[in-house]
Amino acid sequence: MIGGVIMILTAIWVYQTLIKAKTGNVLMWVAGCAIVFLVIQVMFYNINIMIIDGLDGKDVGGEYDRDLTSVGDRKTQEGAGGWFMPVFFELLPPFAGVLAVALIRCQFILKQALTPANLFSGIKELFVSIKNSFKTSSN
Repeated sequence: MIGGVIMILTAIWVYQTLIKAKTGNVLMWVAGCAIVFLVIQVMFYNINIMIIDGLDGKDVGGEYDRDLTSVGDRKTQEGAGGWFMPVFFELLPPFAGVLAVALIRCQFILKQALTPANLFSGIKELFVSIKNSFKTSSN
């Protein structure tokens, strides 16, 4: 759920960047970035599940049927701080997807140097434009 919302926001972010940069093939770039986001996210979910299964220390056996996207349902760390690992493993895949799209956006769309300011430029404008889209005119 979180990854889907972040993916939509990332696609809008790339779309706004392409419109401002006056780049051609806008929909191809947005679709490509959405596919990269999804692939990176699924890959990181699989890596997270392998890490969590490795931390458990039990032999899972042949009857173990794991769902590839159920990171939040897995038993991780108990005790004080037991909330940290599930939150980390849930937010890491969407963040990695955003980072991959930011790299593509900075290197290939904007053709700028890789700095934190360049990687994440335009995010404030994204949320401002979303906020302004809810305003109605009183004509």
